[in-house]
Amino acid sequence: MRLILGSGSPRRRELLAQIGVVADDIRPPEIDETPAKGEQPRPYCRRMAIEKARAVEAAPDEIVLSADTTVALGRRIYGKPADAGEAASFLHALSGRRHRVVTAVAVRLGDRIWERDVVSTVRMKMLSNPEVNAYLESGDWQGKAGGYSIQGPAGAFIPWISGSYTAIVGLPLAETAGLLMAAGYPLYEHAA
Repeated sequence: MRLILGSGSPRRRELLAQIGVVADDIRPPEIDETPAKGEQPRPYCRRMAIEKARAVEAAPDEIVLSADTTVALGRRIYGKPADAGEAASFLHALSGRRHRVVTAVAVRLGDRIWERDVVSTVRMKMLSNPEVNAYLESGDWQGKAGGYSIQGPAGAFIPWISGSYTAIVGLPLAETAGLLMAAGYPLYEHAA
């Protein structure tokens, strides 16, 4: 049974490796990630994960694993910033506040889809302009929901979380393992 990772995220590959899973192929899907008018963060994130799983071409016996991570402050969705200016505005909005990080995972085998989402709460300390500027110069904000990554230099900005650290990074491992096993992936059969 082959596993296809429907994501180009190196963080998701690294997280899968932590549970002994190496994808047989990586096929990042191309989908429109624009939120629908009035769409709430959690349903949006779930929809993205499912749409990504469906968009990946796979043989009937190949399992596709896709995920989406969304940062939300209230009802506002903070996706991947287009440029450093947008990343700065995201960081200033999140500075000194608690926000939610929603990560949804979808596993597809043929026409069947198994899906879960995990909502974690993150508190970002009050950021000074020099901290924001130094972080922007690092380039670590690029390609990251909300304009930051907890596992990178911005980890110094996060004094407190409630929820799943691996979900905040981009793939909740406990839930992902359960979904893979539900789809018939032999997760623990080689461990003896």
